[in-house]
Amino acid sequence: MIQLVWAQDRDGAIGRANTIPWRVPEDMRRFKELTGSSPVIMGRRTWESLPARFRPLPGRRNVVISRNPELRADGADVVGSLDDAYALVGARDEGTTVSVMGGEQIYRAAIGGADELRVTEIDLTVDNADAFAPEIDETWQEVDRGEWLTSSAGPRYRFVDYRRIAD
Repeated sequence: MIQLVWAQDRDGAIGRANTIPWRVPEDMRRFKELTGSSPVIMGRRTWESLPARFRPLPGRRNVVISRNPELRADGADVVGSLDDAYALVGARDEGTTVSVMGGEQIYRAAIGGADELRVTEIDLTVDNADAFAPEIDETWQEVDRGEWLTSSAGPRYRFVDYRRIAD
């Protein structure tokens, strides 16, 4: 199973200047729960945006996609494409869960082959956002929408999950 995991503001923004422009510890906790010990796939800029103390993300195989064949990411496997990443971690093998964790270009490339979307909606609008989540179109069915909660850091948030509609 391939799941895309992201948090977005009211307008679908997921980032600004290669950072997450809000602090919601509950979303980070959920991310850790959702990804568990399964492989995580991310683009180079997402990798570089992780604080050094969290690189690689502990307890999970980290796979970084980069067009630069010379890139080295200590503690992660580096591949040249999303297909290479999927092959490396056996993304289509029975019983395997793989989490795609961004950024924008990787989400856009991955959404067509994903099985689930795990979205945290943050109840704010980010000024000067420069990275956005992919559109959730009619090929997705909402399967769970949590209530709005207030983060210990202040912003309101809720979890919304989608599953691909079977053909």
